Amino acid sequence: MSRGRLHVRVAAPAGGSPGAGGDDPGEPSVEFLVTCEHGGNRVPARYSALFRGRERLLATHRGYDPGALAMARTLAQALRATLVVSTVSRLLVELNRSPGRQFLFSPVMRNAAAAVRDEVCRRYYVPYRTEVEAIIARAVNAGRRVVHVSSHSFAPVLAGSMRSADVGLLYDPLRSGERELCHRWQAALRARAPQWSTRRNYPYLGRSDGFTTWLRQRFPERCYLGIELEINQKHVRDRRTVPIAARNAVAAALRDALGR
Repeated sequence: MSRGRLHVRVAAPAGGSPGAGGDDPGEPSVEFLVTCEHGGNRVPARYSALFRGRERLLATHRGYDPGALAMARTLAQALRATLVVSTVSRLLVELNRSPGRQFLFSPVMRNAAAAVRDEVCRRYYVPYRTEVEAIIARAVNAGRRVVHVSSHSFAPVLAGSMRSADVGLLYDPLRSGERELCHRWQAALRARAPQWSTRRNYPYLGRSDGFTTWLRQRFPERCYLGIELEINQKHVRDRRTVPIAARNAVAAALRDALGR
């Protein structure tokens, strides 16, 4: 079952309500949330003139995160998680940056009229982030703890430097729940995919500006864990998807880390 809020795609968990209760009766039950902020490079028709001649740029990692959407769907299925995704290009609006920074990295939108930027925020940025925050708030108000995985991918080479990992797990090291979960996920990935290198807080720092960082400011650790999963784009086939065996290994390793 799926529903949409304006331009946000939300899929309810397969098989009913998300998550599951913990083994310890003193612990809150857990609800899983998977998001994908950079799931596509779509530019809606009303803004296509702004991007005329930018087709090659849109097809690069600056336009979207190749493979991240398929990975998000695999994780959501494995965890019976609520899934929230966007397929609008990050060059139109950067959903993974805090307010005031959503156009910072777009050579197109930095120079767009203020009225256009405001409209794009109203149509895409605000609805997406509001929907995700509302899902978390509903779970927290019901006494559940949310484990949120935000699915991304990264370019294998950036500014001439080769990235030395296959998988990155980004988190706030000051939050013990996030730190411990990523340690367990890393160990489980090493067991299930020993040919892959998994690094923590690489190729970016988990406390850098991003949606999970923003959400940590709104929900305490006892209620919210936010992890960013980064897959090296060298594993993406046809600019679309990581092979299913690899996606399943990543998802199964997370289930192992969660004790499920």
